[in-house]
Amino acid sequence: MLFVGINPSLRSEALGHHFAGPGNPFWRLLYAARLVPVELTHAEDRRLAEFGLALTNLCPRATRAAAELSRQEIELGKRRLIAKIRHVRPAVVAFVGVTIYREFFGKPPPGTSELRSIESAGGVAHAGTTTTAGAGAKTERIGAAKVFVLPNPSGLNASFPGFKHKLVWFERLREFIDALPCPPSKA
Repeated sequence: MLFVGINPSLRSEALGHHFAGPGNPFWRLLYAARLVPVELTHAEDRRLAEFGLALTNLCPRATRAAAELSRQEIELGKRRLIAKIRHVRPAVVAFVGVTIYREFFGKPPPGTSELRSIESAGGVAHAGTTTTAGAGAKTERIGAAKVFVLPNPSGLNASFPGFKHKLVWFERLREFIDALPCPPSKA
């Protein structure tokens, strides 16, 4: 599985590790949801590979807020992410944040009466307007990878304000992964 964030925070860039903010519960959520068997910290982000997991960002430039990213950076990030997914071939792409999912698939924010129709391009299959733009399993695919959306783990996320509100979705991700057919053995 490949976790995809929108871009690194200034603290993550300074420390050289994903989800390094002191109040960000991403690492605790992974363990509490049993997505990893041991408690990890941001300093151990490279250990995710031991558990068949990886992390990346849509855009590499660190900012105080994702709104600081330019349209050009986001479009380039989309193309790079599609290429990375084709190369890595994860079974699941888990977008960490509803905003990045909406941005990637061209979904308008909640409250918009109709989802834009966008064409399939670069190996991204769009399922039309039947998928909601919130957290959970999605019908879209990126190459062969299934798509799941997690809430942004930031404490500033007003839609999912507490640890337990976010944990529900990390647990649903584990259930989603557990329900996937097992890949063939490499023996």
